[in-house]
Amino acid sequence: MNRTKSKDTIFQQPQSQKFAFDEHVANVFDDMLERSIPYYRDTQKLCVDFLERFASSGRIYDLGCSTGNMLLALREHVSGELIGLDSSLAMIEKARAKASAYGAAISFACVDIMDFSYGCAQGVIANYTLQFIRPPLRLKLLARIYAALESKGILLLSEKTISHSALLDSALIAHYHHYKAINGYTKGEIAAKREALENVLVPYSMEENLALLREAGFVHVEVLFKWANFATFIAVK
Repeated sequence: MNRTKSKDTIFQQPQSQKFAFDEHVANVFDDMLERSIPYYRDTQKLCVDFLERFASSGRIYDLGCSTGNMLLALREHVSGELIGLDSSLAMIEKARAKASAYGAAISFACVDIMDFSYGCAQGVIANYTLQFIRPPLRLKLLARIYAALESKGILLLSEKTISHSALLDSALIAHYHHYKAINGYTKGEIAAKREALENVLVPYSMEENLALLREAGFVHVEVLFKWANFATFIAVK
């Protein structure tokens, strides 16, 4: 299997539309993840480790699974049913092709995660997914996840975050943009993508994410990882 990733050059040209998880993005998404998400592989491994500990034999859902990387990394560490959900058909097709190439028994479905009928699960993953859900609907989704989880089941949630301090928020964004520049993105690409994501990706603060998880019913909530304005949370039912 050829594992060479297509390079993300989408924002090298001026964009007139908002960001969308279409075929163009799906074709370069793996490269985009590696170059845009700080400690992407480390965070993925952290999720694998905790799912192996808490959800080794039950059903696990990956919400906003994109091209299936998380479930492919997880497949040799757990024995339960793995299900990836995404509203982008282009992403699901990529994920299915990967799973087929690896001979991995993973199910993928192109669905709206707000309307999907969740079965009983030991684990749910939502990495950089909630931030694309309209804020008024986030609690409803988390409550549905909580209801689907078995006792002591876990939700792993990764999000881009904001600071309510304008000074700190500006510094965090500048630090992140420097990170992207080190990974080969130009100032023009960084600015164009930020504009395309305006009002599409709506981040919450650390405190707001923690409060939302507790309001959904989770009592045991911790921050597993944080880098500047990126964080991974674990919530146990």
